[in-house]
Amino acid sequence: MINKYKHWHENLPFALLGYRTTVRTSTGATPYLLVYGTEAVLPAEVEIPSLTVIQEAELSNAEWVKNRYEQLMLIDEKRMNAVCHGQLYQNRMARAFNKKVKPRQFKPGQLVLKRIFPHQNEAKGKFAPNWQGPYMVHRVLTGGALILAEMDGEVWPKPINADAVKRYYV
Repeated sequence: MINKYKHWHENLPFALLGYRTTVRTSTGATPYLLVYGTEAVLPAEVEIPSLTVIQEAELSNAEWVKNRYEQLMLIDEKRMNAVCHGQLYQNRMARAFNKKVKPRQFKPGQLVLKRIFPHQNEAKGKFAPNWQGPYMVHRVLTGGALILAEMDGEVWPKPINADAVKRYYV
């Protein structure tokens, strides 16, 4: 029995070939195509000729150079298509994400609870509360930021993102 995990480096070229020749959803092209301007010729296609191999085998040197030059001229066009495809993909992902987002509006004077993040000093472990407060919304800034105030009226100097607070109902 062979321990495969000790010889992972021998399979790395095959994994990289598979990664570089797989079409990416975000760009609509393979990384190999975007770098070299043509699709990769797989080792099996050399033994069992594909249409690409047959076309290039029957060309003279001058015709091959001319075809290769035309392919290189198309690389920029293919890359621009990939950029456009990537932007469309990002727009689709943003639309899908924004469908699920419920906009929350805060007004000065509302009571809110502030999330305790794990990296804060207030975080005391797994069974500690996740929220602290209540605090009062002192000011609402653009872009979803809030200036909070303690219940005694002391205003915090640093704004906090509205994602890190939730309404407090008495």
